[in-house]
Amino acid sequence: MATIKDVARHADVSVTTVSHVVNGTRRVSPEGRERVEKAIRALGYVPSAIARSLKSNNTRTLGMLIPNSSNPYFAEIVHSVEDRCFGAGYNLILCNTNDEAHRQGTYLQVLAERRIDGLIVVSTGHDATLPTQLAGLSIPTVLVDREIEIAEQPCDLVETAHMQGGQLATQHLLDLGHRRIACISGPEGLVPSEQRIAGWRAALSAAADARGEALMLCNGHFTSQGGYDAMHALLRADTPPTAVFVCNDLMAMGALCAAHERGLRVPEALSIVGFDDIELAAFTSPPLTTVAQPKQRIGALAVDMLLERIDGKRQDARKVMLQPELRVRASTAPPALETRA
Repeated sequence: MATIKDVARHADVSVTTVSHVVNGTRRVSPEGRERVEKAIRALGYVPSAIARSLKSNNTRTLGMLIPNSSNPYFAEIVHSVEDRCFGAGYNLILCNTNDEAHRQGTYLQVLAERRIDGLIVVSTGHDATLPTQLAGLSIPTVLVDREIEIAEQPCDLVETAHMQGGQLATQHLLDLGHRRIACISGPEGLVPSEQRIAGWRAALSAAADARGEALMLCNGHFTSQGGYDAMHALLRADTPPTAVFVCNDLMAMGALCAAHERGLRVPEALSIVGFDDIELAAFTSPPLTTVAQPKQRIGALAVDMLLERIDGKRQDARKVMLQPELRVRASTAPPALETRA
């Protein structure tokens, strides 16, 4: 592999001149620049990003942790982050923690060794050591979806108003005339899931109708299989629901499958509302009514907030709360006359 010294000898210039051409740190005569560029092409020289970062203290690389790469919600956010990074001239190192605290800690160490300039974190649900680990990195950090208190180094945060989203979904079902409204939640203790459940409860309470409480089934695990299993359990109840608010779209897809297996037509016999509005939600059968998170804006904002800190334009932590929107499709309708309370 050619080195900078090989390029200098081939171009008959100093190593310093080659460095200035590669890094654009000083003007080089057109003739000298041409000789250096020809030598680089002839030798196939590739500048060392590590060496340059040691001199500039900047790698133009960001790191990102996500808990589940198979969830389309996170994939769509990553797509937005990558686009924004590319446009800003930054590379992105993506790590999937698989919702495992140990793997999350290991990846944080790997990213620290790569000398990243900043970090975007969608944390796992259960990791009491994460605040200490993030404080130890001492780099600008943006949290997405899940807030973490770090006194020594306050992080930026961008998230959706999850409770309001849960209220939107449940109020939509109430407005259609449903009263037996169940909820399939995500993992216990995961803040976004708990907030969506709180929105469901608040809407039922405001309607002076808590009959949905007895129908609630937690721990759909934010997976299609979890939603499938939870829906089957709900439909085995003595008085099954006429509508279900499902706390993410993946679980809602599993719930749709379970309803189909039980011979229930959606929405004629059962209405279903999801959460996230992943791209696939519009292509289920029937198309899924869901609460949309502004995923493109979440990803772009996370990068922009990080670059503000990296570039020294802002020191204080910033928190941005984005509002969800209801996307009404064909999976919800008024309850059948014989099922109305």
